[in-house]
Amino acid sequence: MGTQKLAVYGGARAVPEGLIREWPPVDETDKDLVMKSLMGGKHAFGPNCEAFQKEYAKWNGSKYAIFTNSGTAALHMGVYACGIGAGDHVLVTSYSWSSSATCILHHNAVPIFVDIDFNTINMDVDKIEAAITPRTKAIIVVHLHGLAVNMEKVLAIAKKHKLKVIEDACQGHGAMFRGRKTGNWGDCGAFSFNQNKCLCSGEGGMFVTDNEQIYKDALKLWSFGETSTPSEKRDYHAYALGWMYRGSDLVAAFGRAQLAKIDGYIKIQNENAAVLNKRLKELKGLILPYEPERGMHNWYNYTSRIDMDAIGWKGNQQAMRNAVMKALQAEGVPVGVWQSFALPEMTVFRAKNAYGHGCPWSCNGAGDGVEYKIEDYPMAVKHTDTHFGMTTPLRAPNRTDVAEKVADAFIKVFENIDKIDPDKILK
Repeated sequence: MGTQKLAVYGGARAVPEGLIREWPPVDETDKDLVMKSLMGGKHAFGPNCEAFQKEYAKWNGSKYAIFTNSGTAALHMGVYACGIGAGDHVLVTSYSWSSSATCILHHNAVPIFVDIDFNTINMDVDKIEAAITPRTKAIIVVHLHGLAVNMEKVLAIAKKHKLKVIEDACQGHGAMFRGRKTGNWGDCGAFSFNQNKCLCSGEGGMFVTDNEQIYKDALKLWSFGETSTPSEKRDYHAYALGWMYRGSDLVAAFGRAQLAKIDGYIKIQNENAAVLNKRLKELKGLILPYEPERGMHNWYNYTSRIDMDAIGWKGNQQAMRNAVMKALQAEGVPVGVWQSFALPEMTVFRAKNAYGHGCPWSCNGAGDGVEYKIEDYPMAVKHTDTHFGMTTPLRAPNRTDVAEKVADAFIKVFENIDKIDPDKILK
């Protein structure tokens, strides 16, 4: 393919127009449940919400589940239910979606970042202990892009230092570590059902735990600080500071229909990823996603990086990454940059002023000695400068024939990588 003219320069595209179909597939089972909810008359926290909680808990292997309006809400519920409050420190990865760390701010606590392991893109578990401070109360581990963190190491450290463990499994539906699903290792876990997730209900999320007290405390934050849920007799009295994080019946109906198909979806994602891994493993300059033997990836996102040394690029790394990405897009591959900033680089943390007047860092000296210097997170920076990813080509209804065409496009671009000129492509 090295002699083929790249589509970005006017050549024919490798992936035919319209071949890649959108996620998620919607069929009659989705329509039936959603329409029954619509006509059922209970559109707030209704019967589908309660059924979704039970079904998700059973599927995930969790004792308790609470249906929320987002994964971010579920994370905040975990922070509160684990007893974290003003001035406490919580360890979190330096690279993730912002909610992984802003959920700590939601309860007036201070995030302490840990650099990533470049191979897994997850928190480097070997750097956790060095980040622990006298104020540290918990660790939020993020199973990023559907690859589980080494939870045995995390739990050993947590036990040694008496720390709570909150799993951000918002991208981790069905991903496993040593045969056990994410969300079931720590004290509690959070899942998201946003449009892009492996289980999509449009928006929404689920909080899970096996601990009855954590479950009860999470319910308080979830529903106005009350002690009774909408399905119980309520006195409408707020016993603690509360939010309104409940989901709605229509959304839950869609989620239930999709949950019934999720195992098939994850199987398809693994099959499509296997095609890409096999065909792209020898491409010079392309660093493929890493999958250790100890776990099962759900392939939420197929995240690749460019080895700038291998291709001999000495210029601006982001410019070359963006040019390669544009070349792939021209071939018909919907790649993009998922998160272009390491979290410690974001203004909300660097300014140390989330609530005004310097809070929460100014609370009882909670921010003393806490610095967010981006040079302290070299692996997160290296990743943000060189990565790009894609979701849709791996997802149902797309099958291995689509993955083969996507592989053709990658091969075409990387075999012609010496012809990619960022100054021409990005002008």
